[in-house]
Amino acid sequence: MKKLLLTLTLALTLALCACAQAAEWSFTDRDQDASYDEAQATRITLSDDGIAIEGTGAAAEGSVLTISEEGVYVLSGTLGNGRVVVSCTDTEKVQLVLAGVDIHCEDYAALYIEEADKVFVTLADGTENSLSDGTEYASEEGDNVDAALFSRADVTLNGTGALRVTGNYNHAVVSKDDLVITSGAYTITAVGHGLNGKDCVKISGGSFAIDAGGDGIQSDNDEDAERGYVYITGGSFDITAANDGIQAETELRIEGGEFSLTTGGGSANASTESDWGFWGGGYGQAETEDTASAKGLKAGTALTVSGGDFFIDASDDALHSNGDMTVSGGIISISSGDDGAHADGTLTVSGGGIAISQSYEGMEAANMEISGGAIDITSADDGLNTSGGNDASALGDRPGRGAFETDDGSDLVISGGVVTIDASGDGIDANGSIYISGGEVYVNGPTGGADGAIDYAGEAVISGGTFIAVGPSGMAQNFSQSSTQCAALITANGAAGETVEILSADGETLLSFTPAKAYSSILVSLGDFAVGGSYTVNIGGETAATLTLESTVSGAGGMNGGMGGMMPDGMAPGDMGGGAGRGGMNGGMRRG
Repeated sequence: MKKLLLTLTLALTLALCACAQAAEWSFTDRDQDASYDEAQATRITLSDDGIAIEGTGAAAEGSVLTISEEGVYVLSGTLGNGRVVVSCTDTEKVQLVLAGVDIHCEDYAALYIEEADKVFVTLADGTENSLSDGTEYASEEGDNVDAALFSRADVTLNGTGALRVTGNYNHAVVSKDDLVITSGAYTITAVGHGLNGKDCVKISGGSFAIDAGGDGIQSDNDEDAERGYVYITGGSFDITAANDGIQAETELRIEGGEFSLTTGGGSANASTESDWGFWGGGYGQAETEDTASAKGLKAGTALTVSGGDFFIDASDDALHSNGDMTVSGGIISISSGDDGAHADGTLTVSGGGIAISQSYEGMEAANMEISGGAIDITSADDGLNTSGGNDASALGDRPGRGAFETDDGSDLVISGGVVTIDASGDGIDANGSIYISGGEVYVNGPTGGADGAIDYAGEAVISGGTFIAVGPSGMAQNFSQSSTQCAALITANGAAGETVEILSADGETLLSFTPAKAYSSILVSLGDFAVGGSYTVNIGGETAATLTLESTVSGAGGMNGGMGGMMPDGMAPGDMGGGAGRGGMNGGMRRG
């Protein structure tokens, strides 16, 4: 019995410890509550001529104020070269109410929380407050204090006032435990990071103007898998950062807020610029250990976006996860010097809107699943790419490679949503297979013959949805014969801006699409298509082709169901893959 009780006790203890260490995706009532009892508070007036204290729990020595007991302290006044220190026990909570303070410390942190259970820094309504430090610290060896506001305990910032923090030495705000912010207006300037919470950063509200020489917002605990996370549910963020905009060592989760992020000088300063010789372009160089990361949103294990409005101008990836990435909501506008969105694991989009106006590769991941949302991509290389996921987009990579590679299981699955692509490389490139069962996909492929509108190494199976892709005919691939929805690969020339219309036999318009650039092949699959049906293809208002579908997959054949323009000697396009190619689908397709 004793052995059983000991086992149960140990199991319960381990469970409680695990629970205590788990990421906390919530805010306490105390975090959100910026009220205080002024009548019970100790009032402190800061001055270079002397610090006046009305109440208990605090003492001054010269220009250094030390708070040593639990309680509420209301601070006002100015210190031209001094600091406030909180040094309690690790069981005591302290509330510092900043009611119009300007504290500068030339050689140390202006506000230093040495020890406490938790400290609440409340910005009094209608007040403006400032904390700043000098460019050099008088630190003893082993002292890691490196921010104008530095805490060794959990710290929460709240209130309706304003706070300016200037980190001239290194960082602006650092907590070696949790950093929580629920309200307030913040202007942050730092040589290093703007906001850093080692164990976590959690923000539910407030306005933030951050100019950082390092990361804008960061959590960097790499020793505990349940820590090092960033959680944001609201607020407005204007962040300019030399490195990452918002970076989490583990998980980054955003549920709401307004974000304007510029990193690494923006997409005009592409961090991936290099000379790719024959293949051209200025993107896609792999990040090395010596390369500064300048991503918009960056997560070590998982990036989740379920809400919020974003404008991201990044010299590196705009969205990046070393693990999985999930987008289920929000409106995200991206201009990237590298990938618009990159995940080493699975990238899932089920809702929201993603508009990528500039990128090397639009969206890249080991595997990709799209079931909803609206995605609009412009890319210098591939629009959608599944390629094993590691962030080396063009390291040993080049346009047109996918059709000759072995299937590595990196699959693209589309079951819903609206996807529009304008790619200078492959429109869709899967080093595994492509599976489409729903949604709408519109692809403006490349104009060069080394790439295609779609490119896959395994199979491309379509069973539902609306799909049209235009591009060059030389590397064109069709869907695989195992498809259950009819598809046709058509050889036809068209110019940018000439609308493609697919009409039924009775003249009904089944699909209308206006390509953004010239093309010589069209791959189309519609739920309205049927084996034996006859259809008309109009380009620019003129009849370009008439066709009859004799099989589920018709058109130029080739590798895995389609590489038109690369036929064996003596074989014409249309002799592979079932039915038609240049000059006709079953003899019935021709320019009008």
